[in-house]
Amino acid sequence: MHRITVIGGGFAGLTAAITAAEAGAKVTLHEAHHTLGGRARTAEAPYRTNEGPHALYNGGPHWTWLHQRDLIGPLAPLPPLEAARLRLRHKGVLRRTPPFGMLKLLRRTARHAPVDVDFLTWATEQAGAEAARAAAHYSAVALFHHDPGSLSAAFVQERLRRATKLPPEAHYPRGGWATVIDRMAARAWNLGVRMETLSRVETVPEGRGPVIVATSLDAARHLLGDASLTWPSGRTALIDLAVRTRRGDAFAVSDLDAPGWLERFTAQDRTLAPAGEQLVQGQIPIAPHESRADGIARAEHLLDLAFDGWRERLTWRSEATANGRTGAVDLPGTCWRDRPAVDRGDGVYLAGDQVAAPGVLSEVSFNSALTAVSLALGRHGLNSLDLKHA
Repeated sequence: MHRITVIGGGFAGLTAAITAAEAGAKVTLHEAHHTLGGRARTAEAPYRTNEGPHALYNGGPHWTWLHQRDLIGPLAPLPPLEAARLRLRHKGVLRRTPPFGMLKLLRRTARHAPVDVDFLTWATEQAGAEAARAAAHYSAVALFHHDPGSLSAAFVQERLRRATKLPPEAHYPRGGWATVIDRMAARAWNLGVRMETLSRVETVPEGRGPVIVATSLDAARHLLGDASLTWPSGRTALIDLAVRTRRGDAFAVSDLDAPGWLERFTAQDRTLAPAGEQLVQGQIPIAPHESRADGIARAEHLLDLAFDGWRERLTWRSEATANGRTGAVDLPGTCWRDRPAVDRGDGVYLAGDQVAAPGVLSEVSFNSALTAVSLALGRHGLNSLDLKHA
């Protein structure tokens, strides 16, 4: 029987542990925190916030994998009336529709964007400067980056299309992402995975079979002592707040004048806040020279536009900064294949959202986890990376 050690109990680590155990391996998982989940943790009641706005996209392979194992659980559907309350800030005011030129970039017949050109340059050639800037800023909902227009055109276009599909790909597990993590942990337990929390690993275990490091890239770099484990990511100011309910509040606000997004999560899931209150979560990407306060100030401006009287209605508030914890971003001339490789040699494998695997958001963690297990067990039939996702 193969023995595999998984370091990290987030989405990637649990995916790796379940996959390896299903293949017959004896798995031990170590998690430094007292609970599993990583960035997929959900805060305890009364305000069940995720670490930044979270949604589960149904267009990737992880959706089928989770669904087949009954790991998704009940979803919180967005009422049609609420969906109609999406607002876009453009030229300083709230609008219901995007600039006409931006729609040109969203058509299925739009030209496939190149890898080696930045998105703003390519999109400007396709639809003009105004539409290109608006599209770049809108894509921040799936990028968490302060300057999406400077990234690879192919990278941004894929995420823009996924984020604007109709019907929407984004779905919301009722009760937050913790419900998915709890189901994954239960399945891992039933498969015999040994899960040790409050178990910080300082050195790579030796003599206990392959090791899958499913941590942040920063943590993996320190653990493995490998300075090459770096890749660009985003830096984002996070704001969570609860306000007393008032009719007419927007469902979500996308800033087309600058990257930023606010969403009223209780629009689809009333269980996330006490009765009579609404839970709003937002992310405002900030540049390296900007402070969290700069991002929060921009978030408050969006709140002023879309949530009338929110300051007087405020019942709870929290702020944070996510630095290098928002997934990989690909600069012009690079793609997912150029990121740190899953196979690090000597029986050590990486999994997470900043390594060499395709997909959008959590799909990268999922695909890298399956690749790591496939390589660790020498069973390439386990590898779910289909070339159509490349």
